[in-house]
Amino acid sequence: MLVIGILYAWLRHREEAAQGWRFLWGGVAAGLGLALGLAGIIQKAQSELAGAALDYFQIGIMLIAAALIVQMVFWMRKHGRTLKQGLESGMERATEAANWWGMAMLAALAVGREGAETVVFLYGAGLAQTGMAQMQFAGGAGLGFGLAVLTFWLLTRSSRVLSWKVFFRVSELLLLLLASALLVDGVDRMIGMGWLPPLIDPVWDSAFLLDDSTRFGGLVASLTGYRAHPALLLLLVYAAYWVGVIALLRRTSVTQQSV
Repeated sequence: MLVIGILYAWLRHREEAAQGWRFLWGGVAAGLGLALGLAGIIQKAQSELAGAALDYFQIGIMLIAAALIVQMVFWMRKHGRTLKQGLESGMERATEAANWWGMAMLAALAVGREGAETVVFLYGAGLAQTGMAQMQFAGGAGLGFGLAVLTFWLLTRSSRVLSWKVFFRVSELLLLLLASALLVDGVDRMIGMGWLPPLIDPVWDSAFLLDDSTRFGGLVASLTGYRAHPALLLLLVYAAYWVGVIALLRRTSVTQQSV
């Protein structure tokens, strides 16, 4: 929505770019097609696999989803400041050359890439849901898309309501927490299947404070990777994840300040 919103605003204020509309929406449709195609491939793969192969596939998707989320956060940190300027200058060149296919490709890649990441993330996060929780998960995904539209509308209307800086900082934290939860889920599954040693299991029992088998505790676990009975290996992986992420965030902040 960020990329498409920038392109939409640019086209709306330029009469000479009116013919670019069908290329913009054509690119959006192509990007959605790419994402839906990936969803179909994942579903097909799951239906064809069984036993250990299916376990490998599902755990791999969880870990890939976690990596994609972290990558997206740092990509936005690096390119967020210049994204709008870069897109608009590219559109200026496309207008001068009457090359609207470039904009269509840009829209398709933007929607396709983020759509593919969303497909992988939703599949990875949905693996932990069963029964009624799957229906609630699907409803939550739909609500998330609706909130994305509302958030973008608020961002474009006034920075007094919601500033881009606050939006990116809050979303960064939420995304990094979700990535840690997916990483923990993947490692937890590998420990449960005997692929990795737990080292010490459990290290503690905090169920009396927050039980991750309850509805609220399960929500916290899904969002943060919390476990009431964690194995030592799980804690080491979790700690290593946050040490690495914080180090990279500080490094990125220092690099941006020096530029």
